[in-house]
Amino acid sequence: MEQYRRQCIGILTSGGDCPALNAAIRGIGKAALGHYGMEVIGILDGFRGLVENRARPLAASDLSGILTKGGTFLGTSRDKPHRIPVADGTEVDLSAVAIANYRRLHLDCLVCLGGGGTLKNAHRLMKQGGINVVHLPKTIDNDVWGTDACFGYDTALQIVSEAIDRLHSTADSHHRIMVIETMGHNAGWLALGAGVAGGADVILIPEIPYNLDYVAESLVARLRKGRRFSIVVVAEGAAPISPDAESGNGGKKRKKRNSGELSVAGAGFTGIGAELAAELQARTHLEARVTVLGHLQRGGTPSPADRILATRLGTAAADLIARGQYGVMVAVRGGECVPVPIEEVAGKLRTVPLDHPLIDTARKVGTCLGDQL
Repeated sequence: MEQYRRQCIGILTSGGDCPALNAAIRGIGKAALGHYGMEVIGILDGFRGLVENRARPLAASDLSGILTKGGTFLGTSRDKPHRIPVADGTEVDLSAVAIANYRRLHLDCLVCLGGGGTLKNAHRLMKQGGINVVHLPKTIDNDVWGTDACFGYDTALQIVSEAIDRLHSTADSHHRIMVIETMGHNAGWLALGAGVAGGADVILIPEIPYNLDYVAESLVARLRKGRRFSIVVVAEGAAPISPDAESGNGGKKRKKRNSGELSVAGAGFTGIGAELAAELQARTHLEARVTVLGHLQRGGTPSPADRILATRLGTAAADLIARGQYGVMVAVRGGECVPVPIEEVAGKLRTVPLDHPLIDTARKVGTCLGDQL
């Protein structure tokens, strides 16, 4: 007689941390343990923990009191199974080790919480090892393809919007241009949303290469109208129009740097915020300052909206696993949690469409997006 074995799932968090990761872990874990009677294994520090077989069983007590805590109690890393750094400074492909440890842990499914990079890594393991994966979309950039929303974004939006609110008063008092640099290397959802919410005068995003002359002229025009300060919000991946833009090649690709790296114009540091502040000060003869929000955007207590979204995605993941539906990302579409095949979304990026209503709204309230006078 065949002995019954409970389903066993592993949970890992990968990539940059963001608010509501713990809420998502709690949602998956509570539904899996309490409702479906599954076993739950927490894998520590992302895919590196899977490669190194660092994992532990999770009980209901482990999930108590974590809903409102930022970060992830499982830990995270940006390591990829096929590119694990080793002591001699090289990288080795340990995908086969990760797959072997999946089987050693007797997992029926690996639940991955992460952004686009995590999606690609999970997809690679699925194809190479035939393992079962369910993915939950998290990122403050809100740029995971195939879902209307990612948990972490709403909290970051609030953090950046509050920063803009606070910088308004100091900009006004000193009659300055205040440049606020946000995260968002390839997608401008965070800069655009917070810029509109915070009443920014200029918003620069990666999707719209900007003309520096247009930006400077918009600030000078404000001064002529008696408005002696300006707020400029710029995503870290925004870039000026390149000389060959007219041929259809768009803006210059900005080299990616570590998010939150300090940037001070003229002090040996690099970064779009500092470069932009220096250029605008030179062109307008107005004093400019830069604030790089950096990792502040990732931390702290998740917003109620993010807690709800993460919990819903987590319980939906448990539902899918109970039905044996694998190889999917749990997406939000039209307010509903739906499964989307990972192979359809891995490697794709959700950027801001140029005809998005929020771009139209920004233009109609007089915000300069850098491409028009």
